[in-house]
Amino acid sequence: EQYCAEETARAIPILTKYGFSFEATQPHTTGERYLTRPIGGAKKLLLLGKRDSDGTRVAIKISSDKDGIAEIQHERVCRETLTNMAFAHNIFHSPRELLFVKENNMAIMISEFIEQESSFVERPIPEQFTLALSMLKAQEQAHATTYGHTRLVRRTFGEMRTDDYLEKCRSQISAISATMPDNDALRGTLDQALLFLIKNIQTVEQYSGFLTNWDLTPQNIRISNDRIYFLDHASFHFGNKHESWARFINFMSLYEPQVAEALVLYVRNNRTPEESLSLKLMRVYRLIELIRFYTEWLARTEGNTKKLALARIDFWHTVLKATLDDKFAPQEVTDSYKKTRDTLRSEDEKQRQIGLH
Repeated sequence: EQYCAEETARAIPILTKYGFSFEATQPHTTGERYLTRPIGGAKKLLLLGKRDSDGTRVAIKISSDKDGIAEIQHERVCRETLTNMAFAHNIFHSPRELLFVKENNMAIMISEFIEQESSFVERPIPEQFTLALSMLKAQEQAHATTYGHTRLVRRTFGEMRTDDYLEKCRSQISAISATMPDNDALRGTLDQALLFLIKNIQTVEQYSGFLTNWDLTPQNIRISNDRIYFLDHASFHFGNKHESWARFINFMSLYEPQVAEALVLYVRNNRTPEESLSLKLMRVYRLIELIRFYTEWLARTEGNTKKLALARIDFWHTVLKATLDDKFAPQEVTDSYKKTRDTLRSEDEKQRQIGLH
């Protein structure tokens, strides 16, 4: 709270100078938001505001942290690169940038706020599936057609190679085991998952070299006039083509399991067996990453928030086991977890979740 107050206070004179101001309610700075930043990671804030001249809503990213400023600048480069690439025409829509300044040792980037009639998860299930499929298939086009400018886009976005996936997976499993050394059941599942990845690493290689989005969830897109707008361009990189699929399906397995299952079945029924295996490999990889994410909470939480972190670890462990067995977590397990989660969440976090949709 102190960090948010100090950072926004520094930004207000700069915003006033350029004719912008903050809204009173800021859903992205309350609840569990501070826990989503990795330990030692870049510090930046996402805030909502308006243009004073006409009241137009805007999204404002600010940072006075060296790494945070670098992330904001990197996101701008990624967005501009996507906009100017031939393969991205009419595929990757972005909110229009209204202002970028670096003043008083602070970076401020202001973009238009994309209004939407309803959020992704509020739409009918068939529409969710159609939107998700079109979005995921569009990213697959950014492969062969980008050969002529491979060096440029890979230098801009970065790349995860096969060895990178394995190395990161091993380091995450080691970190989880060090944090939870007495959880033999979890360690056994993680060992099984690592062996599965090692055994099928050639399939990961087979579908590498695609533009993919590391954090593709409904919360990072907005839909307006039948267009899908991507909100976090810093999450794009080159890697396995199913990394975006895996992130999205893992997310939807909690929020709307029917959509998650439909996407898995689509790949199983309409793509090659190797693609279906690649998707499973990426789902396993991203689930290990998710479990590691919540184990990081344990050292910096207490009370209900720590209990919530443990409940999340148990839930995603169940999802990982089911995925390895080519299944989904039983609905009663998902419902039980949601009930526990909602009981343990703070009131601030409950309000923040409303604001995200």
